[in-house]
Amino acid sequence: MARTCAFIGLGVMGYPMAGHLQQNGFNTTVYNRTTAKAEQWVQEYGGQSALTPAAAASGKAIVMLCVGNDDDVRSVVYGDNGVLGSMAPGSILIDHTTASAELARELSTAAEKRGILFLDAPVSGGQQGAINGVLTAMVGGHQTAFEQVGEALASYAKTIEYMGAAGSGQLAKMVNQVCIAGVVQGLAEGLQLARKVGLDPDTLIRAISQGAAGSWQMVNRYKTMWEGHYEHGFAVDWMRKDLKIVLEEAARQRISMPLTALVDQFYGDVQKMGGSRWDTSSLLARLEK
Repeated sequence: MARTCAFIGLGVMGYPMAGHLQQNGFNTTVYNRTTAKAEQWVQEYGGQSALTPAAAASGKAIVMLCVGNDDDVRSVVYGDNGVLGSMAPGSILIDHTTASAELARELSTAAEKRGILFLDAPVSGGQQGAINGVLTAMVGGHQTAFEQVGEALASYAKTIEYMGAAGSGQLAKMVNQVCIAGVVQGLAEGLQLARKVGLDPDTLIRAISQGAAGSWQMVNRYKTMWEGHYEHGFAVDWMRKDLKIVLEEAARQRISMPLTALVDQFYGDVQKMGGSRWDTSSLLARLEK
């Protein structure tokens, strides 16, 4: 494919992701609602910026989105200034936003009517994963499109898995968030117990992190949790947005997810404590308040 891309949305994830594309030889045009952020990106990485999503996407082989939620995605896809109106038949639209599976299916249908291939490809790995170019991408949609965009995705993703039809990437991301929520709550309760009984945290984690209790969260977050530092990582507001999507999907599937629902309520408590922008590991702060 032609090595031309548009990247819509330069938040904490999109900004470095688009930068990796440009640095890996993909001529990239960016759009961001805050024009100054797009201009800053151009100064840092080269490439170009555009004043509308449609202008950024015009003539590009691949268009990536990484915005906030379902409504934000629709706002940059549809309408006179949306990317679908300016994308050429045969081009590929990739949505990296963590959004609903229903939206992915909707976008796939809308794109197909215009001869455009669609992929839902939410990512995991957080801001540091985006900066370091080692994200995990869970991809749903047209397999033909997936086979064509591997090199572009590899600019910022270390692990790239094709999950199935449109919406499958978003469903996989839901599972990812469910597993994280449960692990963080268990780690928070374990660390609370360790503090109460006087265990040394470093010695404790060396002892248990190499066995069945070990997790990424344990290794990478125990120290900052112990010290009460939460000004980093994936924000509570974002996790609650993701868990809302999970619980809505669970309702559609008529399945019970009591632990996920409970942890979602716990994150609501953290928001009430003023921790909306704290890292998700701040569940420990709720226990110790």
